[in-house]
Amino acid sequence: MSGAETAGARRCPIVVASIAIATTAMLAIGLATTGSVARPETAPSSQVTGYLPSISDLMIATIQPRHERLWRAEQDGNWEFAAYELGNLRGAFDRLGHAHPTEHDFSFPDMIASLTEQPFKELKSAIQSKDATAFAKAYADLTDACNSCHQALNHGVVEIRVPTRTSASDQNTSRTPRN
Repeated sequence: MSGAETAGARRCPIVVASIAIATTAMLAIGLATTGSVARPETAPSSQVTGYLPSISDLMIATIQPRHERLWRAEQDGNWEFAAYELGNLRGAFDRLGHAHPTEHDFSFPDMIASLTEQPFKELKSAIQSKDATAFAKAYADLTDACNSCHQALNHGVVEIRVPTRTSASDQNTSRTPRN
């Protein structure tokens, strides 16, 4: 064999492997674009990971801290941050309802919306007008709405309160639970 023939023979397996890789890639792309292959990027994260945080997990991790930060922002006169946290709180409630579409045979997103819609409107108005008195009323109404939802879902032991400057949390753990 000449030098040119030897070089050509060595390139042949590389060419065959390259064609095989390209064909496999094109097949995979074709299947993915036709929908024949599940695409994780379009599936909800709970389907990809198999983990869906409970309502309680989401309340403690997202709702409760935002509820308290909203109050603290107003107390500090930081209306811009209050508006920011109000948007975050509303978004957290929306995600909670999306993650848990039903609870105790109720439409959870509808329940959340029916209880929070009016207080959210009033909070937004109070924040825009920088009205501390209107904010306090709307915040108390939102807090009451949270507690009425807890009652409706048989979780009345979870009672939320308007925070105080000395509290580390907006959850009231200092009283005897209702029967």
